[in-house]
Amino acid sequence: MDARERALAYVQQHEADFLQRLAEFVAIPSVSTKPEYQAEVARAADWLIDQLQRLGAQTARFTEGVHPMVYGHLPADNPDAPTVLLYGHYDVQPAEPLEKWSQPDPFRLEIRGENAYGRGTADMKAQLLALLAAVEAVRHAGPQPVHFKFLFEGEEEIGSPGAARVLAAHPEAFRADFCLNPDAGMQGPDLPSITYALRGLAYFELRVHGPSHDLHSGAYGGAIHNPAQAMAELLAGMHDADGRVTLPGFYDRVRPLTDEERARLAQIPFDEEAFLASAGAPALWGEPEYTVLERITARPTLEINGLYSGFIEEGSKTIIPAYAMAKLSARLVPDQRPEDVAQGLRAHLETHAPPTIRWELEQMASAPPVMVDVDTPAVQALARALAQTWGREPLYTRNGGTIPIVAMLQDQLGIASVLTGFALPDSGMHGPDEHQHLPTWYKGIRALVRYFYELGESGS
Repeated sequence: MDARERALAYVQQHEADFLQRLAEFVAIPSVSTKPEYQAEVARAADWLIDQLQRLGAQTARFTEGVHPMVYGHLPADNPDAPTVLLYGHYDVQPAEPLEKWSQPDPFRLEIRGENAYGRGTADMKAQLLALLAAVEAVRHAGPQPVHFKFLFEGEEEIGSPGAARVLAAHPEAFRADFCLNPDAGMQGPDLPSITYALRGLAYFELRVHGPSHDLHSGAYGGAIHNPAQAMAELLAGMHDADGRVTLPGFYDRVRPLTDEERARLAQIPFDEEAFLASAGAPALWGEPEYTVLERITARPTLEINGLYSGFIEEGSKTIIPAYAMAKLSARLVPDQRPEDVAQGLRAHLETHAPPTIRWELEQMASAPPVMVDVDTPAVQALARALAQTWGREPLYTRNGGTIPIVAMLQDQLGIASVLTGFALPDSGMHGPDEHQHLPTWYKGIRALVRYFYELGESGS
């Protein structure tokens, strides 16, 4: 039995151990967006440092951001072996609304059927642990075929505000031939996937102010412009009837989809009825000249993520509120830039906001879109590993989400990323009953083991 087979056997023998570690990891509520969870985010970083040290890695904690960035290094015996930077984020989204979960505690892992339920399972604690499990198996089997470096951040869910500062302060620590990032998911349990494009992000908070304080709607209604009404009018004007964004210049830099890309996307099995059912919405919506898959992966969007104004508790209170607030996000495609979207949003507000209110716009997060070259040796080695594990060639897909670190690594350090992952489209990421399909996860660990040996043998 060679080293690769020994490592694969180790994975099979230790599946229960890996699942127990996932339960421990999920039990730490590392919600990065809420200040009251800051100590828990730090506790998750400490837990990861313990895991890395157990593997024998040199570790460090970088604190230039809001939450710690965990670093590790496991050199191979062969100094000429390729260096792989393994990326993961250990922060998670808030679990609310809690009443929508099918379990009393979203941070207690529950196994139901073939799925492990809990906040952060799919996005992306199971994916991060797949990396560590594969490295552990390789280390157990004998000399490791590649140099491993680790970059685990606690800020991805808030736009990675400190990552650029960490990379700028410690560039040599993260130097690598490429980055392996398993945060991109796959199209189905039998459809291994490599992602070659990610949408970017521009995130904003818009506030509309009217009177200096809440007013009696009977005494002032009809004479004072209601900020909630003004906000609704401004937001409604940001799309046309077909779902196209109306902000000035929004589509000016959008790279058109080529016939080749549309054909590639058309090869991906995509069930629009199942997609609609997973959303629980009454009907599909969006640009009619594009397929649903094209809309959610290759077209830019502008979404209202949250609204607040006035009295929203149970009961009645007849007021004109003093202000209204909206959270907005744009998903961007090549070659759009976050700063251009901000400029277009401001232009829309300057043109359409009435003199009866005043408004404030804050840009809270941004990340450019990304496209990667699928013909590199690192990507092709992954394609072989996935094919060996699933018995079929992987799909090459675009992902509608945003992973800010991918663009930062490329722009600041010249490090390209290889994007894959083992979370499924119906895993409930960012919503109630988030889960990881366990048979897919175990296959993913074995695929990563094969990948590391493929890299070592090819010298990629």
